[in-house]
This record gives sequence, C-alpha cells and structure tokens, in this order.
Amino acid sequence: MTHTAPATGTPAPRPRTPAASSAVDPMAPGTWLPVLLGVVYGFWISGISRDASGYQVTGWNIFLGFAAGIAVAAVAFALHRVGPALRSGPRAMSWAVFAGLAFGFCYSQTGHSVLRSTGISLAVAAGVFAATYYHYYINED
Repeated sequence: MTHTAPATGTPAPRPRTPAASSAVDPMAPGTWLPVLLGVVYGFWISGISRDASGYQVTGWNIFLGFAAGIAVAAVAFALHRVGPALRSGPRAMSWAVFAGLAFGFCYSQTGHSVLRSTGISLAVAAGVFAATYYHYYINED
C-alpha cells in the first residue's frame, strides 16, 4: 500500500494531542477535577485553621482557605495540562511533590511539629510516587 505525499507548499497535517490544544474543555476531567480539588482543599484548610483558632470564623481563616484552594487548583490544572507531555518518571515525581507539599501544609496547620509534618508528607509523597509511577509506566505508549 502506498501513501501519497502532500502537495507542494501544503504542510502535512499534524495530529492534535491534548497537551498541544490551547482550548480548555470545561467538561474534561482535567478542568473540573482541579476546581473540585481546590474547593475541597480550601474548605479543609479553612476548617483546620478555624479549629486551631478556637472555633471562631475570622477573616484569616477565610483568606487562607481561598488562597490555598486557588493555589491547589492552579497547580493541579497545570499538572493536568503539562503532564501528558512528560515521561512517566518526571510526571509521577511532579504529582508526588504536589501531593507531599499539599498534605504537609495541611498537616502543619493542625499544630504538630515541623519534623512530624515533614516526615508524614514525605511518606505520602513516596506512596503517591509509587502509585503514579506504576500507573504511568504501565499505560505509557
């Protein structure tokens, strides 16, 4: 079976990949899932901060919840957009670092020591790395 070359002066069509697309599909899981994660994380951080301040809702609790939720949603959205272009190792490491930092910050809001927060977040990051590396390695093209 022979294939014909494109006509002179006409570029060959390139297949579109999800990472190369500039349009954001609001129904794609890579769009609504980071938003949902940001909302849940923001409420969680706000609640933990409120518990640490004597169960009083303050402006700081609300601001901290909004800021943390927006930051988590932005990083998760960026990882969903950039992730498919990465190989399995760096992609898994990026999710592990993200999960470790998010969990470590959340755990540090409870009032525990920095060493304990660091140790537990490293354990969470190691578990996330193992799971995501396995998933991405098995499903690699």
